[in-house]
Amino acid sequence: MSDVQTGAPYDPHAQVHLGVFYTGVGAQLVWSEPTVRPHVSVQTFVEVAQLLERGLFDAFFLGEGLRVRENRGKVLELDVAGRPDAITQLSALAAVTERIGLVATQNTTYNFPADLARRLASLDLLSDGRAGWNIVTTDNAWTGSNFRRGGWLEHERRYERATQFVQTAKDLWASWAPDAVADRPDAKSWSAPGSISEVSRHTDLVEVRATATVPASRQGRPVLFQAGDSDGGRELAATHADVVFSANTVFDKAVAYAADLRARLARHGRSPDSLRILPGAAVLLAPTEAEARDKAQWVREQQLSAPRALAFFEQYWGADLSAYDPNGPLPDIAPSEGELDPSRGTIPIEQRTGKLERIAAWRERAQEQNLSMLQLYREVSPRERWFVGTPAQIADQWVHYVRTRAVDGFNLTPHLLPGSLVDVVELLVPELQERGAYRTAYQGTTLREHLNLPPV
Repeated sequence: MSDVQTGAPYDPHAQVHLGVFYTGVGAQLVWSEPTVRPHVSVQTFVEVAQLLERGLFDAFFLGEGLRVRENRGKVLELDVAGRPDAITQLSALAAVTERIGLVATQNTTYNFPADLARRLASLDLLSDGRAGWNIVTTDNAWTGSNFRRGGWLEHERRYERATQFVQTAKDLWASWAPDAVADRPDAKSWSAPGSISEVSRHTDLVEVRATATVPASRQGRPVLFQAGDSDGGRELAATHADVVFSANTVFDKAVAYAADLRARLARHGRSPDSLRILPGAAVLLAPTEAEARDKAQWVREQQLSAPRALAFFEQYWGADLSAYDPNGPLPDIAPSEGELDPSRGTIPIEQRTGKLERIAAWRERAQEQNLSMLQLYREVSPRERWFVGTPAQIADQWVHYVRTRAVDGFNLTPHLLPGSLVDVVELLVPELQERGAYRTAYQGTTLREHLNLPPV
């Protein structure tokens, strides 16, 4: 039996793959709730990683924030900040875990291929084949100013550089022959002559001449993750990625995305099983559906709070709005003429212009619907990709998603640490196991084995 919609065979035995994405910036984590652990404590990271390993998760992801977000030139005090470098942090977690994959988000615009390939290969070797790289293409000049290269790369060319960057990293990881290192005490040399090759690439976007400094791990190289829904992002995924961290959790959209991606894989000579699709999603569980909906409403209100509403509109108005009541109407002063201040981080391309027209439309909407600043903020903010319901309901949904091959699993974004993940491990995982859709033990030791990916 096949599912013609997704371009892959229907699989009645498909397993749900799960990761957790610990975000870099933003409102997802409700840090003010009394039960949460400190978000910059090493013990919190250790506790979360070990909890996920107990829940037999595939991987723990760290997001990236190369610069602390600001609001009109000052640190945005509402964001969690202070997290260590991802590769350094995951190296520490490798020592206190045994199986779970460890995935670092690293960008291809402000790193250098030989250096990043070396650091990722080191994590992969030290973790005995559990490392992954979530490839992102940060290109905004505000972030780049931390690296004395602000705005050097045209937005349209970021995926072109990323493709060359990733290929260079893959060449470096493959540059040691499998038998390069001597395995006999009587060998004449530590490495066999000619077994380690130099890698070079010379273009206007990537200039490299390097020799890899460490051999491959047992999984061959770090598993490559890629997030991006644009045409360029999908092409990068179809060319290089092992796992896609997509934004499509609505079933019909997930089906369409999977079909498009698998068609691209075929054009690149890759099989459908060479790539896993793991949409980013939040899950809110409760004993009854009504209680789950109430919990979802509470979480959204905490994430999109009154102070965040003021900060949001201050970015658009380009002015201090602290004198205004967020439960009152939009400010009666005119906004600044310039476009959005980029100090809040990456601004989507469609929002980089047209600020004044957007504000005018908001004024009209707020007046027609009698919305306060806070209410309008919640109306215009994107809704998180949530699954809301009882553990049994969510398990049924997820089994349908994976067995029709709309997705291969989910990359969860928790709102409370560790509370929302404890619910998944203790309540949802057993439901999936009862349906035969989730492992009852790790079958391998490497991240590539957990994801059931073909060898490199």
